[in-house]
Amino acid sequence: MTPATELIHLDDHGLYCPAGDFHVDPWRRVPRAVITHGHGDHARPGMGHYWAEASGLPILRKRLGRYAPIDGVAYGEPIPFGDVTVSLHSAGHILGSAQVRIEHEGRVWVVSGDFKRDADPTCPPFEVVPCEVFITEATFAYPVYRWPEGRDVAGEIHAWWQECAAAGRPAVLFSYALGKAQRILAELTHYTDAPVLLHGAMVDLVQIYRDAGVSMVPTTPVSDLGRKTDFAGRLVLAPPSAAGSKWLRRFKNAATGFASGWMQIRGNRRRRGYDRGFVLSDHADWPSLLQTIEDCGARRVLATHGNTDVLVRHLQELGIDAGPLRAPYGDAEDASQDEESIGGSGDESNTGDA
Repeated sequence: MTPATELIHLDDHGLYCPAGDFHVDPWRRVPRAVITHGHGDHARPGMGHYWAEASGLPILRKRLGRYAPIDGVAYGEPIPFGDVTVSLHSAGHILGSAQVRIEHEGRVWVVSGDFKRDADPTCPPFEVVPCEVFITEATFAYPVYRWPEGRDVAGEIHAWWQECAAAGRPAVLFSYALGKAQRILAELTHYTDAPVLLHGAMVDLVQIYRDAGVSMVPTTPVSDLGRKTDFAGRLVLAPPSAAGSKWLRRFKNAATGFASGWMQIRGNRRRRGYDRGFVLSDHADWPSLLQTIEDCGARRVLATHGNTDVLVRHLQELGIDAGPLRAPYGDAEDASQDEESIGGSGDESNTGDA
C-alpha cells in the first residue's frame, strides 16, 4: 500500500494519519498530537495541541509544562478528527498509558504504544482491541524474554533487602523513575509495610501515583535524612543515572541491584556491575506479543522499535502479513528516558546534596 492509501504512515514528524490530520507520539513539532503515554520518547514538548488519557495528565503536565494545551480523554471516549474517530484504550504499561484506536470508513487500525499484558497494581490492565492493522512495539521481541510474575519478583527484592539488612548493608535498587519504581513500591505491599527511601527524582512521580489512588509502601526522600544517617538495612530506590554519582557515596558498603527486563540475560547484570538483577519489565514479553497479535485478529502487523526483524520474520513464517515500521523511539528499558529530569529540583544525582 502507498502512503496515500494507508490509514497511518511515517512522515518526517512521526506516525501520521492523513485522513484525520494528526500524529501519534510525534518526535517533531506538529499541530495535533495524540499521545500514548508520558515517557519522554513518546511525549515531547512543543506540539500545537495534545490529546491523552485523563489519568496520565499529571505526568504530562510535569513533563510538558503546566500550561501545555492538553485534552484529557477517558478510555473509550470517541474523539472526532474530521471523518476519523479516535479512541484510547488501556495499554497496561504505566499510569495513563493507552493504545490508539483509529477508525475511518470501516477500517480500524490500532497503535499499541508501549504495552504489557502482565498484572500490575499501578495501572488498568491491557485491553484487547480488535483491528485490521496492529502497530506493535517490539522492545523485547525475542523468544528468550519471558517474564515471571511481578509479585514474585517483588518477593525476591524483599528477600534480598532482608539479606542486606542481616549483613548490615544498605540495599540500593536502581529502576526507572516513572512506572517501574511505582510498580515495585506497590508490589512490595504484599510483603512489608516498612518504608523505602527514594532518590529525589522519584518523589514527585510517586506522589502522582498516590494521588491517583495507587497503594504503595511508605516512602521517605533521602534528602529528608541527615548526612550522618546510618542507612544499613534500608532499601533505597534510585534511577540508573545515580549509579556512580556523588549521591551514591553516602550509602556505605551498599549492595546494588537493578530491576529491568534486560536482567533476563545474566550477562547484562555482570556488564553493568550490579550485585543482583531482578527481571521486571513494563513491556510485553515474547509470548505476550504473539498472544496479543492473535487476540486482536489483525490481518496485518507493523512492528516498531526493538527486535522488529525477529518478530516480523516469525510472523511471516506463520503466514501473517508483517513488516517493520522504523520509528525513532528510544527504549524505556535501556535508558532512563530522562524520567529523572521531570522530578524537578529533587534530582540529587546531579548535585550530591542530601
